[in-house]
Amino acid sequence: MPDLTNPARRIRSVMRKQPIAQAPSCTIWFGEWVVRARIYIIAAAIIASAVAASGIMSLKIVTDYRAFFEKGNPELQAFDLLEDTYEKSDNVLFMIVPDDRNAVSEQALAAALWLTERSWQIPFASRVDSISNFQTISSDGDELVVEDLVNPELISDAAERQEVLNTALADPRLAGNLIARDGGVSAVNVTIKLPDGNNAESIASVADYARRLVIEAKERFSGIDFRLVGTVILNQTYTEATIATMSDVFPASLVIMTLIIGFFTRGFAAVASVGAVVILSAVATMGISGWIGIPLSSATSATPVIVLTLAVANCLHMLVTVQECIGAGDSRENAVMRSIEVNLHPIFLASVTTAIGFLMINFSEVPLYRHLGTLVAIGAIISFLLSVSFLPGLLSLLPIKPRHSGSGRLGIAAISEMTIRHKTALLWGSVLVVVGLSAAIPQNELNDVVTNFFEEGVQLRKDTDFLDENLSGNTVIEYSIAANGTGEITDPVFLEDLATFADWFRAQPETRHVLVISDTFRKLNKSLHDEEPEAYRIPESRDLASQFLLLYELSLPLGHDLNNRIDAARSATRMTVTARTLSTNELLGLDARAKFWLKDNAPSFSKVHSSGPALMFAHIGDRNIRAMLVGTAISFLCIAVLLVFAFRSLRIGLMSLVANFVPGLMAFGLWGMMVGEVGLALSVVLAMTIGIVVDDSVHFLCKYLHARRHLHCDPEDSIRFAFRTVGRALYSTTVILTAGFLVLGLSSFLPTGQMGQLTAIVIVLALICDFLFLPPLIMLIDRKPKARKLANSEPAGTSITDALDSDAS
Repeated sequence: MPDLTNPARRIRSVMRKQPIAQAPSCTIWFGEWVVRARIYIIAAAIIASAVAASGIMSLKIVTDYRAFFEKGNPELQAFDLLEDTYEKSDNVLFMIVPDDRNAVSEQALAAALWLTERSWQIPFASRVDSISNFQTISSDGDELVVEDLVNPELISDAAERQEVLNTALADPRLAGNLIARDGGVSAVNVTIKLPDGNNAESIASVADYARRLVIEAKERFSGIDFRLVGTVILNQTYTEATIATMSDVFPASLVIMTLIIGFFTRGFAAVASVGAVVILSAVATMGISGWIGIPLSSATSATPVIVLTLAVANCLHMLVTVQECIGAGDSRENAVMRSIEVNLHPIFLASVTTAIGFLMINFSEVPLYRHLGTLVAIGAIISFLLSVSFLPGLLSLLPIKPRHSGSGRLGIAAISEMTIRHKTALLWGSVLVVVGLSAAIPQNELNDVVTNFFEEGVQLRKDTDFLDENLSGNTVIEYSIAANGTGEITDPVFLEDLATFADWFRAQPETRHVLVISDTFRKLNKSLHDEEPEAYRIPESRDLASQFLLLYELSLPLGHDLNNRIDAARSATRMTVTARTLSTNELLGLDARAKFWLKDNAPSFSKVHSSGPALMFAHIGDRNIRAMLVGTAISFLCIAVLLVFAFRSLRIGLMSLVANFVPGLMAFGLWGMMVGEVGLALSVVLAMTIGIVVDDSVHFLCKYLHARRHLHCDPEDSIRFAFRTVGRALYSTTVILTAGFLVLGLSSFLPTGQMGQLTAIVIVLALICDFLFLPPLIMLIDRKPKARKLANSEPAGTSITDALDSDAS
């Protein structure tokens, strides 16, 4: 007689003696049908996937950062209105960086002159501004003189170059804008008017031409470095990050998944079968994206990697069960049918909950992340269908290596015994850890800095950091300031308020530069008053200011008009504030302080609108957090209802949700301690990971409930049964999911990379919770007396050693 006082022996005994609970007739029929119609199923799956994949040819790449905002976004509308009123602000900025840090050396000025002239040849260039063609203002008697700051014929004259430097650093329109305040770096800014619509080709042509100019300039001017930034370069770098994620990260994921599957299954046929499911799932999902009009973007480029990861996790459950059934002596066909009987229900639940989690991302304020959620939900359903039909059909035909069910159990058995013996300590210890890590969540600061969306090794990130440290700044706020009517911007009161507002901004510690038309009026007044220092002020009358403005505009050369600063009706003007790189909260705080100051200090302003890409991302980040809290709550509720009905138990369903929700809280707390910043991408992680981490608890609780309801075990032995039958599969799938999302974390596009990293943390914590927190919680809540003692088990019936003693069932 076996020693049934030993828990491990007792659970193995009951597994051998108890007949398997009758699977639903539809599940049995489905398994038999899959084996019977396997050739047709395989062919149909390949054909359907190929038809779906053909939509890839229709995929379009989104290259504009405006794609992060829906058309009704108020900040986008304000920015579009500003560009319609004045001029589009898309640009390419060349920085000229002499090794000797002298921006007015003969070589540096020659480079500025050459680059200014060549920049007019950039596609869609509408304006070029630099220190070389900056329009200085002076007077010759009663005549206003407007001319280029740099005379090409005099750059060899040291005195002339010093005069250029003195003039540039004394003019607030130049210093800190097109020349560094220490005179070490200068810039050439090219305004680009891109055609309407999806500008992928236009943006690429501008970026390519600008990059070729940089290469040519470096060859032509020794001792000078050239750096390239601007919104057009930013958009092109988005495109390149999207393509890199598809071309680099996805193949890397395939390689890693192949190695992991090979390690767990030890067979080429198994690896090939899973690989086929993965490839078909990924290409079909991306093809459907093309068919339904969802574009390829920096966000949706992560879709193939996520779908791949989810598909492999589903396949592993089916595959390992087949291997163990074959190892117990079943034929391939019977093993496949048994695997479907055992796994169909939990894999269905896991796939549906995953799809629900990702669909809830549609609550996001960001269209690109809504696209990601929709596509991954589609991919989850496709991978489910393939893993329970196409994969079993393949496995029934291929020579699958067997696995003996007793291998690799010692560690799992030790964990199960530990959770039972120390259930109280583990439960309260887990509660303390959850509370402690959750308390660190407020350490996360909302932060979406557009230029910091790329890792530090990306060239654009290096150049924008250099710009922030050496010239002006990366944070730009645009203000459209309206006077009280047509022609009213020449009202001295309005101009005084405008100058005072600009001076207030210059006094703020965050500010690097302010470009405002009142400085031009001050300079005009000074020049037409014999350059008297005290004349650097706003003209005394409206008529005088109007005359000065007219004279100035008539004197400006082609391409240097004031349409980018003043509207056509002369009723509003544009003020551009450049600040150091600011976090979201710092930027919103600066803008809020400015608007508060305006309430009591600028009575002549009828309307003031602030906008710009930096503000757009700052506002949408805040709204997106609130929207995703709603989405997460609804996801939580939907999954709760589904699990309660699936488990036919309110207590078990709600208990599962607790175990599935706390990993997200712990992960965000841990992230707050390690990183301390969250942005657009991370705000969707909690909603989407609820659906993913439910996978583990669903499989665990299915086996637990089987032991309780059909094997009539007590809670402790049911825990042992669940660990023994599904424990190894849980950490195997966790390894796969974690590896997949960590590979995604290698993306050079930081929002995508950080989303992958945080999701991997959530998945690891979810396994820890399922192993150390969920079992004690179950034993605390589910205290119904067992129906019979294991030692008095009924005589042996149909053996279930191989059907239920499965790592992946």
